[in-house]
Amino acid sequence: MSFVRSVRPSNLVILAALPFIVYLFASSPDYQRSLRAILGIELGSGIFVPGFLLLAAAFSAGFAVLLLSRLKAARPRLTLAAGLIGLLATAAILAGDLVHPFIASVVANGVDSFKSDLVVKGATPRQLTEAADLMVRGVEAWLWPAYAVLLLAGLGLTFAGSRAPAPSESASGRAGAWILGAVNGAGLVFVFLFAHLAFASGLATTIRAAIAAYILAAILGLVWVGLLKLRYSRQSLLLFIGMTALFAALSAWFLLQPRDSYVLAGTLEGKIGIVTNTPAGLISAVRFGQYEGGPTTETPVRTFVTPEQAIETVAKKEDVSGALLPAAAVPADWPRLWQVDALNDRDRAAGITFAVVAIAIGLLTLGGFLHGRHPLSIGSEFIVDTIRGIPMLVIVLYVGLPLSGALKDATAGVFDPPNLVRGIVAMAIAYSAYLAEIFRSGINAIPAGQIEAAGSLGLNRWQTARLVILPQAFRIVIPPLGNELIAILKDTSLLSILSIRDITQRMREFQSASFLPFAPYNSAAILYILLTLAAASLVSLIEKKYDVKHR
Repeated sequence: MSFVRSVRPSNLVILAALPFIVYLFASSPDYQRSLRAILGIELGSGIFVPGFLLLAAAFSAGFAVLLLSRLKAARPRLTLAAGLIGLLATAAILAGDLVHPFIASVVANGVDSFKSDLVVKGATPRQLTEAADLMVRGVEAWLWPAYAVLLLAGLGLTFAGSRAPAPSESASGRAGAWILGAVNGAGLVFVFLFAHLAFASGLATTIRAAIAAYILAAILGLVWVGLLKLRYSRQSLLLFIGMTALFAALSAWFLLQPRDSYVLAGTLEGKIGIVTNTPAGLISAVRFGQYEGGPTTETPVRTFVTPEQAIETVAKKEDVSGALLPAAAVPADWPRLWQVDALNDRDRAAGITFAVVAIAIGLLTLGGFLHGRHPLSIGSEFIVDTIRGIPMLVIVLYVGLPLSGALKDATAGVFDPPNLVRGIVAMAIAYSAYLAEIFRSGINAIPAGQIEAAGSLGLNRWQTARLVILPQAFRIVIPPLGNELIAILKDTSLLSILSIRDITQRMREFQSASFLPFAPYNSAAILYILLTLAAASLVSLIEKKYDVKHR
């Protein structure tokens, strides 16, 4: 009875319904197929589970030793047990070949199957070629022994430091903690957040997207709050006035560059040839007849690399009857339909960008002058208010499609993140505004007298924030932070609009292929309920740890 009373009521309802859920998935082939598809269980992925479990056990045990050794109340038995588990898992990794299939799967799914020579073309699920498999085995031949040596060194130094008169000040203890934290922390991050999990890829994508978006949103939220707390000063005002003038001058310099002359020559009977690097505004004007004497209907166009290619094609009198060319390249005997001077796209884009930045900084500077606030504080307030007024789906679509495409074009394809990264950034931006308000309310709840007392003790602003304000504010904001975690976990379903293969996207794919009316949707709903209840239970444990009181 004591166990039943200790379980959260909502979890108790799920526990009561769990036998029915298990029976449903065990007895219905439709629900079994739905669950496999939605979780992302690939064919033959069972062979990867032992390797994943061994790595997870080794890294988790090593990191647990670090955490247990840093507790104020020593837990020698638990620390020793965690160390033994880590050593046993590491010994199993070294003795057998259980980890290699998992590592090979991670490598195969971490490269581009169309461009990379490491994977077998057309194989599903992905498989490494023999040469690539030998290369991976060669890396594993020194990687796991090196990990074992570092683990032994970290454990030895940690236990040696624990026997020192002052364990917290022991140099060997600190060195062991650094080794255990760096090695096992990196391993945990890789296994749980980056490695491809072929036995649960859909579920892993959802959880990883939620965790990454939440962490990034929290960081951005703290940034917005930090900017909001900046103090106004005459020096900051003069600095922003100078920045406004600088960006305005840069904008004027780019926009006043010499124009290039272009001529639309030939006839409009066929397609119009367009040469690469022609200003985009001129191309639109030619296509839609936005020039003097232009047609009312859309004119088809064809792209050429050089003016010579366009001229040669027009001379053949096939489907191209005219071309938009630099004035110097137009043949003398061609009829000229339209001539215009235009700025090239690079200078135009740079000029407009600097102009927008100058206007934005100028408005922030003016607002700071009128209200006696730091310009960045006003900018932070504007960002938070604006983001909270835009629907989540709009932000995901905007960041994931046009904004990412514009950045890709501006960087000549260098900056082209995958859709999952785009979706995570979009969700982080959207939720950072809400988290910023939560952080701000927690900070404002701290009595001003404590801040004044910290100042009287000689603490600077950073020390006051780190040692006095944030520890108390964190306890206050734990419940709303937990609510935002659950909300982000559910809103990862919106990332399916970017074709990210999370739980929702896999549900849609399976439903459209199987035409089952209820099984896919019910399976996805049950998974989301279990995930959110698990997150709520985690938040509840954190609240109990920090003794959060609910009124």
